Amino acid sequence: MSVKNLQQCLRDLEASGKLIRIESPVDAHLEAAEIHRRVFTNKGPALFFTNVTGCQFPMVSNLFGTLERSEYIFRDTIKQVKRLVAAKVDPMHILKHPLRNMGMPFHAWNMLPKRRRSGPIMEATCQVSDLPQLQSWPDDGGSFITLPQVYTEHPDRPGMLQANLGMYRVQLSGGQYVPNREVGLHYQIHRGIGVHQQAAMAKGDPLKVNIFVGGSPAMSLAAVMPLPEGMSELTFAGALCGSRINMVHQPGQLPIYAEADFCIEGQVLPDENRPEGPFGDHLGYYSLIHEFPVMKVTRVRHRKNAIWPFTVVGRPPQEDTRFGELIHEITGPVIPTVLPGVKAIHAVDAAGVHPLLFAIGSERYTPYSNENRPQELLTQANAILGQGQLSLAKYLFIVNRFDNESLDIEDSSKFLQHILCRVDWRRDLHFQTETTIDTLDYSGHELNQGSKVVVAASGPKRRALPTELPAGVNLPAGFSNPQILMPGVLIVQGPKADVVECGAQLSQFCQAFNGQDSINEFPLIVLADDSAFTAANISNFQWVTFTRSNPAVDVDGIASGIKHKHWGCEGSLVIDARIKPHHAPPLIEDPEVTKKVDALAGQRLPVSKYL
Repeated sequence: MSVKNLQQCLRDLEASGKLIRIESPVDAHLEAAEIHRRVFTNKGPALFFTNVTGCQFPMVSNLFGTLERSEYIFRDTIKQVKRLVAAKVDPMHILKHPLRNMGMPFHAWNMLPKRRRSGPIMEATCQVSDLPQLQSWPDDGGSFITLPQVYTEHPDRPGMLQANLGMYRVQLSGGQYVPNREVGLHYQIHRGIGVHQQAAMAKGDPLKVNIFVGGSPAMSLAAVMPLPEGMSELTFAGALCGSRINMVHQPGQLPIYAEADFCIEGQVLPDENRPEGPFGDHLGYYSLIHEFPVMKVTRVRHRKNAIWPFTVVGRPPQEDTRFGELIHEITGPVIPTVLPGVKAIHAVDAAGVHPLLFAIGSERYTPYSNENRPQELLTQANAILGQGQLSLAKYLFIVNRFDNESLDIEDSSKFLQHILCRVDWRRDLHFQTETTIDTLDYSGHELNQGSKVVVAASGPKRRALPTELPAGVNLPAGFSNPQILMPGVLIVQGPKADVVECGAQLSQFCQAFNGQDSINEFPLIVLADDSAFTAANISNFQWVTFTRSNPAVDVDGIASGIKHKHWGCEGSLVIDARIKPHHAPPLIEDPEVTKKVDALAGQRLPVSKYL
């Protein structure tokens, strides 16, 4: 079945019991988001809010809330899409050589966007203020579009086959934006729209932008797909949708997605920015106010039966986690062909995706030395950090597949124990300092600025991992309540970090021990504000440790030293994962809204059992 638009998709989901309607009035300000978070957490259905307070448009969320539901939506196309991705398909190549690619020309034809003179999106217009004013977290700077499809074309190479369709958040209200005339565009480093904007600025021209909301769910997934630069997401969307993407063309204007529910048309002027944010983001903290491009709105279009799709982000897992699972299912098998020697890569969602990356590589070419020193793994690590958004990884742990062919990269506990059994902290830490990190990561010293570390381990086990704290361990003053997360990992509660003493406190802890002290039986020690919370489960550990530390600043060790400009340590590695004064605040629900949703749960509504 071709999933051509959102209305068709919702009818299909409702008929199969995978969507429920919420007829009671629901406010787009905080309330809808909290309902969504609870239903997602309890693995509930998609949610159709038919009565949005003060708004003419209904809203829908949690479409991608389970991998099973995503696979159901694309059940008639996903297998073929996997084949196309595996073949690294260029649709024009297939159409020119159909006999060489038997069975694929029809699907390649669907990948080519289609010009139209009109479509449902041209049926009506409204103002920005008429749109659902979704706000997810109490301290958000206004209302935001959370499932946008932002369409741009390169000023020097226009055309749909080279266009960029990205999911960059859009601020509709608040801040210094002129109501109904301006919206904010926030996009992170290494995003395709930045290439287009830079080219437009070099010419001194505005960059034309169309923001689509709704339409086929294939367009939303295409907007977050990690496609090669210069390859249009419209081609992927057509294959996943099962039919060509219809685009309305008008003279002198950007194409408009014909089946979209909404389209905000406008342009970004050269060197004109506005403060954007704050926004409760997918790392579990607010991204703060920064200068980002402002888009001058020229028109807002919508189809007559328009529905506003949205999602909610926050501390993972959230719905975007399921996006990632579906993308991995589609693209995972291709990784060895793109990165030779790399068997698998796993962006750890519990840590916010970009802060923590696991990889399984291969030591293939050179026989091991007596030390079993990682060799090809380091080449593969550099290749991983040179790949698009993978380059934003802050901690990259990579192991040799031949040390354990059955190692499950998605089992974080076993993967980390595999590393900790083998790692040699004197040689196996490889830092990149003063480099770029994720725009949303505030562990660094400036926006987009911080450090990375590669941990590469190979060979036989070097040590047994302890499960109990050795007798006679005396923690320095201010440090207390040691907790064992898992074999080999000790969490210690530290004093509150302040701007002056933070680094000194980390050094104080490490210098309180020497290389022969029994605490070194634990290869990894983490300093945290709340050791019991951090050690409660692997998810808490990963979130706290890797979102609250900047490797070059917050990693130290017992009996550390520098050899040939390479830092290492004889004893335990220590990561300071306390909240620092420059960190962004974590996300917390509004207590009044929480009470309101609690009351809703007791009203015997279709959604009540998921609240």
